[in-house]
Amino acid sequence: MQMVKKSALIFLLVWFSALLFMPKAELYHTLEKTLAQQDIKLNEKSIHEGLFSLTLKDITVYVKGIALAHIERIDVFTLLFYTSLDLHNLEVDEALHATLPAQTKTAKFRYSIVTPLTIAIDANGSFGTTEGTINLRNKKLHVDFVKVGDIGTVQSLLKKGEKGWFYEKSF
Repeated sequence: MQMVKKSALIFLLVWFSALLFMPKAELYHTLEKTLAQQDIKLNEKSIHEGLFSLTLKDITVYVKGIALAHIERIDVFTLLFYTSLDLHNLEVDEALHATLPAQTKTAKFRYSIVTPLTIAIDANGSFGTTEGTINLRNKKLHVDFVKVGDIGTVQSLLKKGEKGWFYEKSF
């Protein structure tokens, strides 16, 4: 029994140390470099690193040098076996309002080791409320529109199913 207690204590200490000393800001800068290879740049005003979190404020998204979107705040929370990414107030550029929803109030992405090949998505905005998944095994994105709002701009991309409107895309 003592061996089990010691093993559990060592596991918890290693897990907590990994979270505490994880270079969260450096991981974000590595992501920026990877996106830069695709001509996508993120310009944030501030980065705040917490014990289990990373918060980015006032992010402008540039694609090929053109500002396409502004995000008020991004919160990343991780416990290694559970990770969440929350976007707050995503607004796309006016030039894209004809093809994309103008505003997304919140978008939540959840990853858990319980379902390692699936990322859950929840979002709400001017388009309504959505729930969806990203299936990493099948490389498929599926989003169901639970409460439909102003989908006029994206309706041509949606399909009508038994449960209502949905969007599905392979990548």
